[in-house]
Amino acid sequence: MKGCGGMRPKIYITRKIPETALLKLAENCDVEMWQQESIPVPRDVLEEKVRDADGLYCLLTEAIDSRLLACAPRLRVISNMAVGYNNIDVGEASRRQIMVTNTPGVLTETTADLTFALLMAASRRIVEASDYLRSGQWTTWSPMQLTGQDVYGASLGIIGMGRIGEALARRAKGFNMRVLYHNRSRKEELEGSLGLVYTELDSLLEHSDFVSIMTPLTPETRHLIGERELKRMKPTAILINTARGGIVDEQALYDALLDGTIWGAGLDVFEEEPVSLDHPLLSLPNVVTLPHIGSASIRTRTRMAELAARSLLQGLTGDIPEHIVNKEAFVRRE
Repeated sequence: MKGCGGMRPKIYITRKIPETALLKLAENCDVEMWQQESIPVPRDVLEEKVRDADGLYCLLTEAIDSRLLACAPRLRVISNMAVGYNNIDVGEASRRQIMVTNTPGVLTETTADLTFALLMAASRRIVEASDYLRSGQWTTWSPMQLTGQDVYGASLGIIGMGRIGEALARRAKGFNMRVLYHNRSRKEELEGSLGLVYTELDSLLEHSDFVSIMTPLTPETRHLIGERELKRMKPTAILINTARGGIVDEQALYDALLDGTIWGAGLDVFEEEPVSLDHPLLSLPNVVTLPHIGSASIRTRTRMAELAARSLLQGLTGDIPEHIVNKEAFVRRE
């Protein structure tokens, strides 16, 4: 594999990745990797490292914006180890003829597992009950002590019926849940095979006991769930978000949880990550919060890392990677 001037391509990796993925890249490229796992690469370091990089292997924690891309005259491929890519200015990358890839598919089932686990934890007050016991408050049994909401036979509304939404619907069917969904386009085949009910967003909010957000973050979906939408939900409803934090107006959600507009929430994502410890939502007992671990199983994260490496290598050889997100900018190369 050749880079600029006939040399091996240079790759910069913004976080320590599994050894199997690293070895795939090192076989054909000169690789440099930020070695810290718990500390993101500083911006000034990233700007310096991309100056002579042919490929960039990054995470959601890095803002790959126009300013950074202006520092990278040789860059040909950006491989994002995630399904979402709202951290990347894809339009600017396309203008500069830089391929952008992501890692869909491999994390579908794992993220659906986590979503359903979060739904159950929020509905049955699992974290709150554990803290109650560990803090010494459990001194007796009482009929209505730490009572939650039933999952079996409840209604689940899914906003965004992509791969993960479909996987979540399959899990819900095992609990005899009525599944409503809202999507840009109807999935009539799934309606038949899984018994899903297509509905408009307002109707979904009004009739669901649980509302799960499964849509990508785009300019159109930013703050899709705000004060108006939360007021349409049942006072016993629970909002689950394992997609992107920016889809929910967090101030509106805090107010709705505080005043009883809705009953609870389960959040794996926040508008700003990592979230500050003084974030208002962390102060509420009726919110289960997680540090963006939707795909965090050993097997899935390893497969994501290997897929991101494979996509990066494909792009550097001049092929169109299977999971390129700006393919329209490169169709003439096919």
